[in-house]
Formats: sequence, C-alpha cells, structure tokens
Amino acid sequence: MNLILVGPPGAGKGTQAEKLTEDFGLPYFATGNILRDAVADGTELGKKAKEYMDAGELVPDDVIIGVILDALKGEEASSGFLLDGFPRTVPQADALAEALEKLGRRLSGVLLIDVPDDEVVRRLSGRRVSKSGRVYHVDFDPPKHPDRCDIDGSALIQRDDDRPETIRKRLAVYHDQTEPLVDYYESRDLLRRFDGTRTPTDVHDHIRATVATLRLEDEL
Repeated sequence: MNLILVGPPGAGKGTQAEKLTEDFGLPYFATGNILRDAVADGTELGKKAKEYMDAGELVPDDVIIGVILDALKGEEASSGFLLDGFPRTVPQADALAEALEKLGRRLSGVLLIDVPDDEVVRRLSGRRVSKSGRVYHVDFDPPKHPDRCDIDGSALIQRDDDRPETIRKRLAVYHDQTEPLVDYYESRDLLRRFDGTRTPTDVHDHIRATVATLRLEDEL
C-alpha cells in the first residue's frame, strides 16, 4: 500500500495518519520529519537542505524531492508508506510518479480530507497556548477560566501562526499550489474524497473502509 494524504492545513491529516498507521501498519512519512531526519543524519541531501534552512530560505524542490525519494527507497518503506506533505505541487507529483515507476511501484490511492476555508480558520484561530505549552481551543477544549491555563494560571496567547490573516495566507498558498493535485490525481482515478467536517471518528471509519478496499484491490 502506497498512500498519500492531502488536504488544507487544519484538515486533521495528522490525526488520521496516526490512526491509519495503527490500522494497517504503514510507516508514516511527513515532509518536515523527513527533512529533519536527513539533516540530523548528515546525509548529502540533508547537508544541502540545512544550508537553506540555516539561511532562512525555502528548501528547493530538487533537494526536497531527493530527500523524500531517499526515504521511500529505504527498508522502512519497502512494503508501503503513508506520505503527508508531499507532493505539494504537480511537478513534485510527476517526480514522485517517475521515481516510483523506476522502483517498480505505483500509488495505491490519494486520500483527500476536504474542509472549507471558514472551518479551517475556525479550527486553527481558536487555539490558545499557555506559557508551559499546553494547548486549548476556545470552542473544542476551552479552559475553565477564560484566557487562563488550568494548570499554572498563566495567560493564554494566540500564536502568530494561528491568527486568521496568517491562516488565510496559508490557505491561499494551498489553493494555488496544492489544490491542482486534486484534478491531477482524480484524472488518474487515484483520488478518494472524505468530508473533513465530520467527527474525527466518522472520518477515520470512512477512510479505514476505503483503504481496506484499496488493499483488497491491490492484492487481486
């Protein structure tokens, strides 16, 4: 099983990935983690990525693609993978398809968790953080006393990343760069859509059933 998770920020991809790895025993590869591991391991591509990261610059496509593909060629991914955060663009999707073909492998499916922009903003902008790093949400997990941490009483703050205007900018980038992947994978009959506004349990049940079906199709 070779699967990709896609969807806007705040769609719940991390939550669903954790459940899917338990359900199907697939190794989970998130782009940020792969980059950090490559840097920590001091691989050739990891060193290149570190140069850009240390300079505060975006890591170029060719370096990111190289790091990702190195990970997918490894022993851990030999019997399948769940990939999150890559590809982000159509050229990256082309590069991934070409690399998998060389390995004699192919994608089993692309899982899209779809959530409207306004819901994403509500989810992410509602987060509040205490001095110790404890996270609350004004709607889903509010503190007992407004704007105060239940544990240490410190004032809760809204991080800059969680401000509505910042979230809208991230969504604009998603729609511009990543959303074209929906048509790309749909035209290849690989895309499976899931309503991310439903409860995490409902979303998980739907995805699990779909992946189980994909696995059966792979085995036939």
